[in-house]
Amino acid sequence: MTTFDFGSKMTCLCHDLTRVVPELGHIDMRRVLVTASFNRKPSATGVYAAVTPLRFAGGSRVGRHRRATMVMPRVVNEAGEDQLYILTFYLPRYLQAPFEEKLETVTHELWHIGPDFDGTLRQFPGKCRIHGPTQEAFDAQARRLADRYLRKRRQDDDRSSEPPWEFLQSSWEELRSRYRRLRAHHIPRPQMRRLA
Repeated sequence: MTTFDFGSKMTCLCHDLTRVVPELGHIDMRRVLVTASFNRKPSATGVYAAVTPLRFAGGSRVGRHRRATMVMPRVVNEAGEDQLYILTFYLPRYLQAPFEEKLETVTHELWHIGPDFDGTLRQFPGKCRIHGPTQEAFDAQARRLADRYLRKRRQDDDRSSEPPWEFLQSSWEELRSRYRRLRAHHIPRPQMRRLA
């Protein structure tokens, strides 16, 4: 039994998604830090994942927020490269969901990443700028992206290697019984600070 590295597995899956699905092709996973946060209570309900933008409009670390000039924190990966987004999964809750829901959660969060890949989120016109006119429409788009990914990968699959989504077919308990350790990179959610 060895260590299961959730962050590495999820990063590989996201790399593959951005390679296979054209609508996600603007994302460079070298600039997206994959992390995990552990739920205090083992509940099946609640948020599974979140994407945190690390820039203001135009890719600047400095911008206006609630009538104040704020600066975004600098976040780097293990190689010292500046990150534009943090993609956080809430464990074990996320891994308790059905496989399809887990994959849709990934595409949902990646779809939030702005089309200019400048450290900001995708924006929609109107009041609901983050999810568009309805949450249901946004979720349906995430489902289409996940379905398209699986369909393309299964068509092209030579079955010579394990597919990058394989780990999502296991629950938290199954992974814990199979591996001695489950490792996941965790950082506190970065906070903007006010410029004097």
